[in-house]
Amino acid sequence: MKNSANLPYRPCVGVMLVNNDGLAFIGKRIDNKEGDWWQMPQGGMDDGEDVLTAGLRELGEETGVTSASATLIAQTKEELLYDLPDDLIGKLWKGKYRGQRQHWLLMRFTGTDADIDLEAHDPPEFCEWQWADPELLPELIVPFKKRVYRTVLEEFRALI
Repeated sequence: MKNSANLPYRPCVGVMLVNNDGLAFIGKRIDNKEGDWWQMPQGGMDDGEDVLTAGLRELGEETGVTSASATLIAQTKEELLYDLPDDLIGKLWKGKYRGQRQHWLLMRFTGTDADIDLEAHDPPEFCEWQWADPELLPELIVPFKKRVYRTVLEEFRALI
């Protein structure tokens, strides 16, 4: 295992997609065999990619939702960082990163549930999805991301 303190953070974007009922989209990761963890769409940013472009790309890849049915409401004021647990360093992202530095977008979903397609990208990342009360999100995510989800919720709560 590499010394994680010497590794950079992976640039990333996350999207809190909320419907007109104030519920947030969450997906259950296909590759998570360890527990019943759910997360909002998120992923790495390509070199030179701006936050909104990356957010819409990730949203489209993971949910099939496009800019035609998602409207930007807000972006977190600052990047949010999280570190991987020691047992995952070296296993994820080819061992190049210690964790992620994330920008988060709050987007309003204006489409219908029929617009959601978990197989929009090959391979899919989620095997199930649901609309959830945003207040429950920190309890549904893997433990090492709870702080980030609490911060995102706190910052976006009044806009949901």
